[in-house]
Amino acid sequence: MLVLEELGLLGLKIYQDDELYRFTSDAVVLTKFASNKKGDVVADFCSGSGIVGMHYYALNPKVKSVDLIEIQPELARLSEKSVELNNLQEKFTIINKPIQELPSEYNNKYSLILCNPPYKKAGSGEVNLNDKIAMCRHEVTVTQKEIISIAYKKLKHGGRLCMCQKIERFLELISDMQSANLTPSRIQMVTGKTGGEPYLVMVEGVKGVKPQLKVLANYVNGV
Repeated sequence: MLVLEELGLLGLKIYQDDELYRFTSDAVVLTKFASNKKGDVVADFCSGSGIVGMHYYALNPKVKSVDLIEIQPELARLSEKSVELNNLQEKFTIINKPIQELPSEYNNKYSLILCNPPYKKAGSGEVNLNDKIAMCRHEVTVTQKEIISIAYKKLKHGGRLCMCQKIERFLELISDMQSANLTPSRIQMVTGKTGGEPYLVMVEGVKGVKPQLKVLANYVNGV
């Protein structure tokens, strides 16, 4: 069933579908972590229904453009409906293809790439998921290493990749960024509203420069 949700910013709304993957608070937290620069050219990799790209735009409306890149046609169509509903056609472009198939003209295009990736490796974690939801939660069609490697090619010099990942894959995320010549520049852990140990980590990696690493205070989700 189609659901229309308020973003609570700029009067924007976004469509979701109960039968497809629905976004979690992790997507919103990532947009708050990501650094911003006026005139950013932004891509949302594995964009799903478009929540990360749209929420980031709502927080930073002076971005130049946002590309929502999603492999599943049903989710790409939801993104298109949301863009049209909010009259954002001049800012947003929906690209319905695997990120591995982005052509060379996208190389060195983006100043910021955002990605709330599949958290689980293929064959691990939950079972008996329908294929559409499994593709969002598990590395069925793309791996973390591939996402980061492709992001490096598509980023401008000095461009940033901001990703979130479950805490158990933190070291792997850092290693994959360094292997792709992206320098981790900012790190923030996320806890639940009752505190306790972090369950999520967010990392910003930068292409072509060596910034000083900043470790931010934990973000408390749900407060």
